[in-house]
Amino acid sequence: MTPPTHDRLLSDKVYDELLGLLGTRGFEPQSRLPGETQLALRFGVSRPVLRQALARLRAEGRIVARKGSGNYVGDLSAEPVLVSFGPLTSIPDVRSFLEFRCSVEGEIAAHAARHHTAEQLAQIRRERDRFETALHEGHSGIEEDIAFHTAITQASGNRFFTMTMTALCAQTRFGIHLVRGLSDPGTREQRHAAVCREHARIEAAIAARDVPGSRAAMAAHLTGGIERLFQHAGGG
Repeated sequence: MTPPTHDRLLSDKVYDELLGLLGTRGFEPQSRLPGETQLALRFGVSRPVLRQALARLRAEGRIVARKGSGNYVGDLSAEPVLVSFGPLTSIPDVRSFLEFRCSVEGEIAAHAARHHTAEQLAQIRRERDRFETALHEGHSGIEEDIAFHTAITQASGNRFFTMTMTALCAQTRFGIHLVRGLSDPGTREQRHAAVCREHARIEAAIAARDVPGSRAAMAAHLTGGIERLFQHAGGG
C-alpha cells in the first residue's frame, strides 16, 4: 500500500524549498532562521510537517539548533552525510522494521527520560495533544504521530538517534499507513484510543525520569503496532 502522495511528499517539498533558501539573502551561514510559526505560514503547512523538514536539515548538518535561541544556518561548505535505508518491500520487511523501531526507540525513550529539559518535555506534551486533537477532528494524525516521536528523539540529547530516525521517516510513515490500511474500520475508535493511551504512558514515564519505564512503554507501544498489523495481515 502506497501512502497518499500529499502525506508522503509534503514534508519533502518543504525540505526542498528550505534547502533552496539556505545561502541566499537572509539565510546566510550562521544566520538565524525565522521562527516555526513564520516558516509554516510561509510554506502553507502545519508546524508538524515543518518540523519534519527542519529535523532532516538538522540531521544533515545544514542547520543547527541553539538551545533557547532557535535554528541557525550551518556550514554550507560541509558535505552532509546522507543515509538511506531504502523502501519497505513486503509485509515481513515491515515487521522487521517495526521490530527494529522497538529496539531503537525504546533506547531513545530511555535517553529522553534521562536527559530531557523542561522545554523538551513541554514539546512532547504539545505534540501528543496535537495528535489527539487531529484524531478527534477526523484527520489522519500521521504527521502529528511522527512529530510526537520526533520530539522524544530530540529530547534524547543524542544526534545519532536523531539522524537515524530522520533517515527512517519515509518508512515510518509507510508503516503507519499500512497498519491503518489493514485494520478493521469498525475498530478505528478503539485503535485510536489504544494509541492515545500508549502515548500518554510514554510521556508520563519520560516526565517521571523513569528510564526502564520509558523504555518499556515505548516498546509496548510499538509492539502494539505489530499486533495491530499482523492480527489483520495474517502474519505469525
